[in-house]
Amino acid sequence: MIDLIKIAETEAAGGNLQEIFDGIYEKADIKPNGYPDAIVWKGGNHNSDVNPIAHSLTDAFALLGTVSAIDILGLPFYALPMWSQIRHDLKLEPLSWFGNMPITSVKWSTAGDAYVRDTDGSKVVVMGKSGNAPLRTQAGVYCNVRPYGPITVVRCMPCLPYSQDKKVFNVDEKTGIIHSEMNTPGIQMAHAARLFLKMVNDTKKLGRVAFKPTQAMEDGINAGLLTWLLEGTKFNVGRKWAVNAYDEHKENIDKIIALLPKDFKAGMDEWSGQIEQHIADTNYGLLLWDLINHQDCIVLATDLDGDRLTDLLADVSDPLRYFGSKILKKVNSTAHMDYLWNEMGYTTGNGRDMTSVMHRMDGPPIHEQTLGSADAMLLRLLDGDETVGGTKKPYDPRIHFVLIRDAYLDANPGNDKLKGWLNDALNKFDNIYTADRPGFIDGYKKLKDVITPWA
Repeated sequence: MIDLIKIAETEAAGGNLQEIFDGIYEKADIKPNGYPDAIVWKGGNHNSDVNPIAHSLTDAFALLGTVSAIDILGLPFYALPMWSQIRHDLKLEPLSWFGNMPITSVKWSTAGDAYVRDTDGSKVVVMGKSGNAPLRTQAGVYCNVRPYGPITVVRCMPCLPYSQDKKVFNVDEKTGIIHSEMNTPGIQMAHAARLFLKMVNDTKKLGRVAFKPTQAMEDGINAGLLTWLLEGTKFNVGRKWAVNAYDEHKENIDKIIALLPKDFKAGMDEWSGQIEQHIADTNYGLLLWDLINHQDCIVLATDLDGDRLTDLLADVSDPLRYFGSKILKKVNSTAHMDYLWNEMGYTTGNGRDMTSVMHRMDGPPIHEQTLGSADAMLLRLLDGDETVGGTKKPYDPRIHFVLIRDAYLDANPGNDKLKGWLNDALNKFDNIYTADRPGFIDGYKKLKDVITPWA
């Protein structure tokens, strides 16, 4: 058994977490590309036919939940330090370590408002805040894919429109960066648009585009890149933007096209599906209708609008259920809305189980997840009363097992034995974490008893 409380107390006291993990795990036999001095640990059973994944050891329950889950499962893994203090001490270099691991990886949210010790001993906010933006840049991330219920959002990163000043607007022909206050990277946008079209072709789900080419200069370029990609394919475009964005911005778009691989459109002449070109704002309302009508669709958006789309997608199910309850009460029905929600085939909860996969231009993807109130829950654990006198539920680590399962299946396609074992482990988890949820440490012990580690 790993002493999880000791780890939590060490983190809370600003102690030496690296020393603790040096005592738990071995030094790894691989290093991130370009970082021979990186700290990488190795754990689990590597004497099997399972490809390992890499974990980021971040903060609070993202740290404890990862350590407990990988100990329970016993699958082969690598782990890298990413908690706030070490990110600050090493001037964000751990972000580069993790972002350049050459294997499928799992990244948890990092504390963006954490206080750490500075070099003079004073308390300061952690350098780089959450570190998400520099990590994506270091890792070569061009988008993330977030499926939830019938809707999947392909969100280009770090595309952040909107500039409207034509006089200063251009594209850097060496980097493909579209001029704006945010410096939208055209190359990443091209990769995201291509992935979106591939997903529509492969799944035959409806494809929607959430750009605003008539107002945002960057989105004019983004829309033009998509228009160029659609040329010569078998996609049917239903709703179309008022102007041909490629013709309008041809000179700048051609600078980006010149930086792409020569075979970037190879095979796309056979791709097909239904594409609808909307302005960004329209998609918020459409998303509600798609959710209600079980309309399977894939939405392509910039970072700015993709963030708002996924936030709405995560938040909307609770008010829909609440409104349904009010209707049931009004008509004097005894039915329970939560049961009806499931009976009608809706699978969205409250957004905490929304997965996210970041795609890199070079290398396998990074599976990521956010834990919103993990720091507050950890303080309750350290205070010795997780439930605050029975008014709160203990931390639910299920998402760790779900995310780890997704990452291993991604890294081990076709391994049915592993898939069956992971599904069985999740079922055993659910048998323990019933409506009467155990405390975190008690749950860890019970899971250790019922789940046989991968051998």
